[in-house]
Amino acid sequence: MSYDIIIIGGGLSGLTAGITLANAGKRVCIVSTGQNSLHFNSGSFDLLGYDDNGKVVEHPLEAIATLGEQHPYKKIGAEKIQSLADKAKALLKEVGVKTTGNSKQNHYRLTPLGTTRPAWLTTEGYVMSQQMDILPWKSVELLNIQGFLDLPTTFIAANLKKNGVACQVKSFTTDELSHVRKSPTEMRATNIAKVLSDETALRKVADCINAISGDAEVLLFPAVLGFNNNDSLNELKAMVKKPIEYIATLPPSVSGVRTTHLLKQHFTRLGGTLLVGDTANGGVFEGNRLVSITTKNLPYETFYADEFILASGSFMSHGLQSNYQHVFEPVFSLDVDAAEARSEWTKEDAFEAQPYMEYGAKTDKDFHAIKDGKTISNLFVIGSLLSGHNNIKLADETGVSLLTALRVAETITERK
Repeated sequence: MSYDIIIIGGGLSGLTAGITLANAGKRVCIVSTGQNSLHFNSGSFDLLGYDDNGKVVEHPLEAIATLGEQHPYKKIGAEKIQSLADKAKALLKEVGVKTTGNSKQNHYRLTPLGTTRPAWLTTEGYVMSQQMDILPWKSVELLNIQGFLDLPTTFIAANLKKNGVACQVKSFTTDELSHVRKSPTEMRATNIAKVLSDETALRKVADCINAISGDAEVLLFPAVLGFNNNDSLNELKAMVKKPIEYIATLPPSVSGVRTTHLLKQHFTRLGGTLLVGDTANGGVFEGNRLVSITTKNLPYETFYADEFILASGSFMSHGLQSNYQHVFEPVFSLDVDAAEARSEWTKEDAFEAQPYMEYGAKTDKDFHAIKDGKTISNLFVIGSLLSGHNNIKLADETGVSLLTALRVAETITERK
């Protein structure tokens, strides 16, 4: 099989690059192993939430200039960040993910524990504020479904009260939701979302909310709606008599699943080929070029392309792996930035920033992969697999995924 571009990895970065290249008229194939880190997403996208010293970043574009030279944003170039950030927001809107926010100034989203956290973009309808630890209301009612444990209402209420917001917790259920509750393993946000995709079931929820709601300024409801699209979120708002906002739950994330679904749907609509549940397991190199790859599920098929993009993620997604001797990239054995001594991979204090979080594949300034010290001219690396940043410490994972994907897609389309 032959394509213009083959992308290995079907997460946020891989799908973003795939959509951008398919929009440019390229024949694109994405090899996707399975679920991606968006399933842990809380409804927001982070560009840069904290600086290297752990201080909250108010203005991401200004703070990016202070990052270390190995950070992926520095390879992109500070002058290109805003343009790419605007394109990322437009791409999300194009696929059906409507967000609020901009790259010039962070806002604050409400976490599943009731604290606030800086964010670049937040899904429309989710709780957010322009000020840290300050919400735009003085009184709220926190509504929850009986038996749903992934919204820790006690913590949320305590943190809201600490910040001057009167919070009353109320719960309810319906016949459909009670049925889901019979199996504890099924009382998860994604399962509830499937049940409430039925309009009759959603109407019963709205009736319960209208019956128990009081005089609070706004109702806060767990983000358990909209498995495939935004329809049920908007429908519930129309059915409920008082203003209602959504609060992210503990994983799995309905918002993340929905975003993944919409990205995949749009990619295939553009004519892209998506191999789901398959894994790239090697490639053939000629000189400084990658000629072809093979996959686990199609061992007798060879996939050829002019350009390749590796978007396989970091340790959690097995894009990086380690043994007792070294950290390595498992598909092509690319060069990685990592300490040789295992004792240097971690620090004894679990609350310190761990060195291994910055490990990743080495690239040149244009994100070309490096193998055995040589640049591979038609193999790019994007997203969480890149070295040079700690995405937990800096809160920049989704920003790096989106912007490096867009930058590499631009590089490919600009080539003659």
